[in-house]
Amino acid sequence: MAGRRGRTVRDLRRESRSAVLQRLYFDGPMSRYALGPATGLSSGSVSNVVAELLADGLLEEAGVVGADAGRPRRLLRVRPDSGRLIGVDIGETRVRVELFDLGLTELARAERPLGPRGYAVDAVVDHVRQGISEVLRVAEGAPGELLGVGIGVPGIIEDTGEDGAVVHGQTIGWDAVPLERLLRLSGELPAQVPCFIDNGAKTLGQAEMWFGAGRGARNAVVVLFGSGVGACVVTEDAEQGRAVEWGHLTLRVGGRRCRCGARGCLEAYAGAEALVARWREAGGRPSAGAGEERALTELLAAARPDDGAEPDPVAAAVLDETARYLGAGLSDLINLFHPERVLVGGWAGLQLGTTFLEEVRAHALTQALRFPAGRSRIQLGHLGPDAVTVGAAVLPLAAFLARGGHRFHPAVRRAAPPPWRASLESRLV
Repeated sequence: MAGRRGRTVRDLRRESRSAVLQRLYFDGPMSRYALGPATGLSSGSVSNVVAELLADGLLEEAGVVGADAGRPRRLLRVRPDSGRLIGVDIGETRVRVELFDLGLTELARAERPLGPRGYAVDAVVDHVRQGISEVLRVAEGAPGELLGVGIGVPGIIEDTGEDGAVVHGQTIGWDAVPLERLLRLSGELPAQVPCFIDNGAKTLGQAEMWFGAGRGARNAVVVLFGSGVGACVVTEDAEQGRAVEWGHLTLRVGGRRCRCGARGCLEAYAGAEALVARWREAGGRPSAGAGEERALTELLAAARPDDGAEPDPVAAAVLDETARYLGAGLSDLINLFHPERVLVGGWAGLQLGTTFLEEVRAHALTQALRFPAGRSRIQLGHLGPDAVTVGAAVLPLAAFLARGGHRFHPAVRRAAPPPWRASLESRLV
């Protein structure tokens, strides 16, 4: 039976369940009485949906309010132990895998350095597979079904249909890598467990908008500042965020060679990898064998010693120049998208900290147009170095809430294409 605008009764029921679940997840505990106006559902619909969700084990009672003034109302909340989620960050120096309960409390973690083979596809796939196996083994006794796996990865993500997500990661040497298919071959990702793969900057953005410094904003830009740089743009017409290849904006025509192969990209000047390389070229001397993170720490200590010593002029000059480059890049984002907030995350951004951010902010607001600049706040993200992993876990969480708490069914994994698309494709054959 079709309902409003062609929706079936099943569709309407799923939407009602989703509305109740999402409201309780973000704003709970709440009473049945409060859920009505909060969701726009009638009291009868709220009662029926809540009864279903309690029977499914997704909700639990969480106390009573109003006992001293009339009829008491029982509070409800989402049961955190009713499901588990895995978040994976395929980062720039390591692969991090974390297992969470439905409330995003960490249950287990596994980390593997990329090692000498770097982003070799088979090595990365093995790291992810082994990490998933390890966290599930460590938390074997934890309650709740595994609801899905989310993965944040550098690059552009293409959904190819039945083969799942394909990654185009030019800066890491990945050309149309069918990551989801490769992960499922081993069996660690069985068909009944959905897998969501997206750009790492977007997963960072999801985490900050849902739980961090972006919460409550209608539009924002979340910047991932690590070995390279990237950004996620959240607007009212793209509430889930849109990853943009901000790091490959041309900052200087014919400039330094970027990891992507082009010249003059922002990432060639402002990413941590480029920052350390420019310090070395200018005469800086990080410790022998120092990795990227340690070398950046040493650069920062040389430029801004905390023991009262004189700053190293070479390190200070490189850091100051980097602040100008990043400020120019942020001013472009402000002019293009007029965000309420610009949030800087990623391990390098957090390591450089508030003092460096003040310099970046000054350059950005000086170069941006006055009107959007006056309405943008530039600040550090709140979720720390695990934000990409948390954001990756948000991908299956968001899908679960949107399904109204129904489990995933592989048979309906991909929605059928709309009739207009099938008609168009038949004409092109």
